[in-house]
Amino acid sequence: MDIDTEELLDIAEGEVVTSNIVSIVKGEKGIPGEIKGSIVNQPSIGEIYQNTSFGIYGKLKNPAALNISNQNEMEVALREEIQEGPAKIICSLENNVKKEYDIEIEKIYPNNNTTNKSMVIKVTDEELLNLTGGIIQGMSGSPIIQNGKFCGAVTHVLVNDPSKGYGIFADLMIKQMRETD
Repeated sequence: MDIDTEELLDIAEGEVVTSNIVSIVKGEKGIPGEIKGSIVNQPSIGEIYQNTSFGIYGKLKNPAALNISNQNEMEVALREEIQEGPAKIICSLENNVKKEYDIEIEKIYPNNNTTNKSMVIKVTDEELLNLTGGIIQGMSGSPIIQNGKFCGAVTHVLVNDPSKGYGIFADLMIKQMRETD
């Protein structure tokens, strides 16, 4: 998104690269926080073909550079399986270490098929609240996990209450991915 116009940017091409977090600006009521990072000078990991309101899509060409393994794979939750209540988000904020943080899914919009606002989430993890104030710019795409299944991803912060934000259903992300192939 363009930070000034809040419009989705059209892209001709892009690439997936690794980055380091330089600083975190904590979110406050009326002021969204942000993650500031720098690009690591390494070979490209992949290409980005499309930027949509449902996420960015492309192909990984060097997945080994991400240091991930198949043992972290999980099932995708059907939207009927997603419930209001405890869940987790996964993000890397300090020393590029992935960590789970507690959230609450407060509201679900089960009939949503057109926007990236499928559920309202609230950060309940004290460590994350102390570090970021809740959801901040740069956390978009952080996976939402409930009952060991991938439910969706973080999309927006509620500026008037940075402890809350929106998430998109995983099935909408997958549908969009299939349409971009």
